Order: sequence, then C-alpha cells, then structure tokens
Amino acid sequence: MRRNRLGNSAVEVTELSFGAAAIGNLFTAVEPERAAAAVAAAWDEGVRYFDTAPHYGLGLSERRLGEALRERPRDAYVLSTKVGRMLDPLPATTAQSGDGLSEGFAVPATHRRRWDFSAEGVRRSIEDSLERLGLDRIDIVYLHDPDDHAEAAFHEAYPELEKLRAQGVVGAIGAGMNQTAMLTRFVRDTDVDVVLCAGRHTLLDQSALTDLLPEAAARGRSVVVGGVFNSGLLADPRPGATYDYTAAPLSLLDRALRIKAVTEGHGVPLRAAALHYPLAHPAVAGVLVGTRSPDEVRDAAALLRREIPDELWDELRAEGLLTENGH
Repeated sequence: MRRNRLGNSAVEVTELSFGAAAIGNLFTAVEPERAAAAVAAAWDEGVRYFDTAPHYGLGLSERRLGEALRERPRDAYVLSTKVGRMLDPLPATTAQSGDGLSEGFAVPATHRRRWDFSAEGVRRSIEDSLERLGLDRIDIVYLHDPDDHAEAAFHEAYPELEKLRAQGVVGAIGAGMNQTAMLTRFVRDTDVDVVLCAGRHTLLDQSALTDLLPEAAARGRSVVVGGVFNSGLLADPRPGATYDYTAAPLSLLDRALRIKAVTEGHGVPLRAAALHYPLAHPAVAGVLVGTRSPDEVRDAAALLRREIPDELWDELRAEGLLTENGH
C-alpha cells in the first residue's frame, strides 16, 4: 500500500489508516476478540497507520490497539494518539455500568473526561497514553478538538508539542478537528506537520477546498482526512441515514442519492468513490476509516484498490455535484 510523508517530518503513513474509535466501543460494544481481529486484518491488508485517542472508550481504544500491535515490529507501523482530554478516575461507587453511552462510547464510566490544553497536561496525557498502549513511543500527536480552547491550544499545548518533537519524543505533531477554520490557522501560523480533518473534504462537504487544503499545499503540510462517509450517509444513503452523527436533512439525502446514481452508472460503488475522492488532492496524505470488524477492514481495502474512471468525476462536476477544483 502506498505511503506518503507527513509535511517535513520523517513520518510516513499509508494511504488507508485504521481509525480505532470503533474498537473503543463507539456507540455499541465490540468484543475483545473482534477488535483484535480487526487490527490483524488491517495489518494483513497492508495498513501501517493506526489512530486512537484517550477519549475513545475512556482509554479502551488505546489499550486494545496497543495490545493488538505489541508483537508487531515497532518500526513497521505508525501510531497516533491525541491530547487535550485528560481522564480522571472516578470513585468506584460512582462508576456507571456500560449499558449506557459515555459521550458516545458504550463503556463503564470509570473516568471523567476533563479538557486540558496546558503544557503539563500535554506531557501527562502522553505519559498516560504510553502506559495504556504499552508501547515505547507515539509517532504522531494531535491536539484533539481544541475548538473552544484556542488560547490554551495555540499558546500552551502547541509549543509543548513543538518541544517534544524537537527532543525526538514524537515524530510529528498536529491537530484534529471537524472544522477547517482553526485547522487552517494551525497550518498558517504554526509549524505543524499534519492536520486531521474529519468530514470536511468529502463528496458531500467540500469546504476544506476553500481554505485548508490550498493553505496546506502551499506550505508543504499534510492533511489526513477522516469521516469520508460523513458518519453514514455516503455509505448507504437512505431515509434515516446519519450525517455528522445526526439524522440527514432531506436535501443532503437527495444530493447523496444523486451522487450514488452517477457512481453506479460507471459501475463504481458510492463507498469506493467516497474513499477515493479525498486522495486526489496533493495535500492529502491519506484517509482514516473507522472499522470495528475484519470484514469492514477488508471491504475498505478492497474499495481503495478499485480503479475509478476519470469520466465519473467529470460527470459529477457536470452535474454540479463537485466543485471545479474538487478533483
């Protein structure tokens, strides 16, 4: 599988990466054996970039991913996690069962998430993540959703990440968000290597083309694109499908169905086109897909191997479904 270097760093990622939120029990529980099998399937398909975060399942994602990768050659893969949400233990008497959802994850509420973009918080978060992972290092560290914490993120957390990179503690640094404005500011005003942009460079939302992607390309920075299916609508557009984790408006459902008609008219599944679309931009180093089973991993890898005819993109542009510079 093709690899791309992140910015000016020495870190290289595969075009397809394994998003480990799902194996942290995102929305529904995943059996430990199935989670391990999903990571193994990704490895067998040539995936060598794995992304996680403390937020995902209150550390469950990190623990499961670390266990699944522990016997793999450490120099053969790239691992990223995130800082900005500390996990503070709760008294056993207040912990809830895993039947409910703890901020979207079906796990017992053993810890409380607390925003912390201080320099000390960054260091402690990385130390805690290394302990949960059981690995010797983290290759990429992202600031996780600093939307409401810009002051601390830019003036405390980011400078600390820059120090850690200079010391060789981490190989690459960046920020991960669901918006483009602040990510563009990171690319323009700091020396990040990469940003993780979720849901804003897809067949349904091409807003990253306005600011983030041109800025990243001009400055030699990399973008990893997540949320290529916009949380479900581009995977299976139908009434009741979700877009950005809520019920999709009828106007977006109609647009998704129109895109699907074009792709299938060229013999291409909509999911394949959605996966390939972001990779055409020169600033995009890879796409991150959240998977919770071996079958989902193998499906994503097979979709990436499909050939997409240029005529498909031409027709989408002609129908007004892609911007002129969108592919």
